[in-house]
Amino acid sequence: MVWVISALITLAVVFVILRAFFIAPSGAKTSELDVQVYKDQLQSLDDDLERGVVTSGEADAARLEISRRLLAADKRAQSETAAAGAAVSKPALAVMAVFLIGGTFGLYAFMGSPQLPDQPLAGRHEAARIARLNRPNQIEAEAEIGSPGISGDVPADYLELIEKLRETMALHTDDAAGWKLLALHEARIGNLTAAWQAKEKVIALLGDATEAEDYADLAEFMIISTNGYVSIEAEEALANALRLNAKSPRARYFSGLALAQNGRPDVAYRMWIGLLEEGPEDAPWNKLIRGQISTVARAAGIDMVDQNAPGPSAEQVEAAGDMTAEERQKMIGGMVAGLAERLAEKGGTPAEWARLIRAYGSLGETGKASKIWAQARDIFAENPDATAVLLEAARAAEVAN
Repeated sequence: MVWVISALITLAVVFVILRAFFIAPSGAKTSELDVQVYKDQLQSLDDDLERGVVTSGEADAARLEISRRLLAADKRAQSETAAAGAAVSKPALAVMAVFLIGGTFGLYAFMGSPQLPDQPLAGRHEAARIARLNRPNQIEAEAEIGSPGISGDVPADYLELIEKLRETMALHTDDAAGWKLLALHEARIGNLTAAWQAKEKVIALLGDATEAEDYADLAEFMIISTNGYVSIEAEEALANALRLNAKSPRARYFSGLALAQNGRPDVAYRMWIGLLEEGPEDAPWNKLIRGQISTVARAAGIDMVDQNAPGPSAEQVEAAGDMTAEERQKMIGGMVAGLAERLAEKGGTPAEWARLIRAYGSLGETGKASKIWAQARDIFAENPDATAVLLEAARAAEVAN
């Protein structure tokens, strides 16, 4: 169906273009009309002479002038017709038509992907779901990818202490605090497989007392041990972390990574944009996000929003450290007012509008945040990706559900 529609559109365009060459130019039509008018005048002159309306001398003079004009008009008409015919001949038009049609489909064959089947959105989501369910589990992934293993520059005495802790835990298997300590030290030396296995024991012992950060630790250890691959078990741990704390930055970052790996870069993009907007700027996950988000945006077909919008300079940040709380609040208020004024006058990217919503929310000015949220929502009503970014900012400012 797509090919049929494309062919019909192409033929319609070719028809419109070629039709213009077959329609005589307006100048040529005017010259032809002039010729006919002068011929009619000659005929009328003969009739007037027979009726005695004009004398023979007047008729001769008028006939001479009309004939002169008739010859000039006829010459002009023939010249314009010849020029139009010479400009685009039928073979040239045929070549043009072939070029337009062949060039259109040839360009698509070169730059497009005609061999790919139809990819409806529902089908892509279903394929992503199946791929996610059928991907390798944690043990298989570690066997296939290879866990990084223990770092080579670990001091020998530190390794001895960790070995003693392992021996202790082998005797005290129900000590959750001990397993948590062992997981931490195994991770520090790069023994990530042992780290997540120890963390699993912690979670099993804690049961309902397990906190979101415990699940986030488990997922992080698993993901690092597979060089960034998010397994089924790691994704389950992330889901539990978010269940206990929906705002956990680590869980949201790694969940975005899982979504990007499993065919949902659109959701991953929105999740990561929210983290970038929330800050802080030096958050460890922000650097990781900035290194990957443009790739995720392209995969989702999203126009990348501006993540380099103007912010405070290094001098302003340094000066803020010497200010009183009141002075800092005043400076922040001035920067927010400047951003609001610029957006009102010149507009901006979804990221900038989201930044303003969050800023008003952090300042406690929920009325202004709500107003900006409503205004931005109207501006980007036709852009669902931008709306999602704005909605997350509005939720953070507590002006949307």
